[in-house]
Amino acid sequence: MGRWNERQRTVPSEGADLAVFEYGPDPAADAPVLLLVHGYPDDHRLYLPLIRELAETFHIIAYDTRNAGSSVTDVPGSFALQALVDDLYAVLAATQATSVHLVGHDWGSIQGWAAVQDPRAPGRISRFTSVSGPDLQHFSRWIRERLRHPRGWPQLLGQLLRSFYVAVFQIPLLPEVLWRFFLTGSYERATGRTVGDNPIRGLALYRANVPATPQPPVRVSIPVHVIVPVRDPFLSPSLTDGLTDWVPRLTVTKVEAGHWWPATHASDFAKLLRKEHNKEL
Repeated sequence: MGRWNERQRTVPSEGADLAVFEYGPDPAADAPVLLLVHGYPDDHRLYLPLIRELAETFHIIAYDTRNAGSSVTDVPGSFALQALVDDLYAVLAATQATSVHLVGHDWGSIQGWAAVQDPRAPGRISRFTSVSGPDLQHFSRWIRERLRHPRGWPQLLGQLLRSFYVAVFQIPLLPEVLWRFFLTGSYERATGRTVGDNPIRGLALYRANVPATPQPPVRVSIPVHVIVPVRDPFLSPSLTDGLTDWVPRLTVTKVEAGHWWPATHASDFAKLLRKEHNKEL
């Protein structure tokens, strides 16, 4: 099929126009449906290697979040997590997708965690696969627990060092300068993907949502699979500790890879997603 039978549409959502891309068979053909949500500083193209692997048998929906790619917003400061979750459900409504397998990477995974705890999730989202993006409430609780117990201080220090860049992103103008003159070229050479002004536009994610207001996570009853790239320079593998307290149907898989595993190991990711779908049949 030509470019995996790609179709594109624009979906309005609370001051944003979201670029939405669909691939593979029509959902009416009983194909399983994947909803792919990218992270920072990427756009939906992060998943193109994965889409290439799966578009023959899966109906795939991917979109550029309001901070990235071809999506635009005219509402300053509209990057709070709830607005991003509303975007996700706007995409589901526009595509009439139900019982989707939600897949999120980095900030796409953070949005995914919030989406599966949303009251609109039942009937819309049937399972969730998370890669390199923790639930913000769980992350906050993980930090507080390690602050209380000296045995957890080494893990806490390690994660704080990994997260140092988040504090840098809060500084006015400095991260914009770093991305414009130094980091964009390094990122594009390392990943083989162009990012344009995604990094600068996406800084609003960190400035609108970090730190998170502490509150307990909502119990998630659907199956959740957390993929942990053990060479991720930004997130500690121990962040999965305590997830089963509120995610009873949890599977954790560690992979020998770095942060951008969904793109660098798309074939492995595709095999994993096919295996999960086959279990449901």
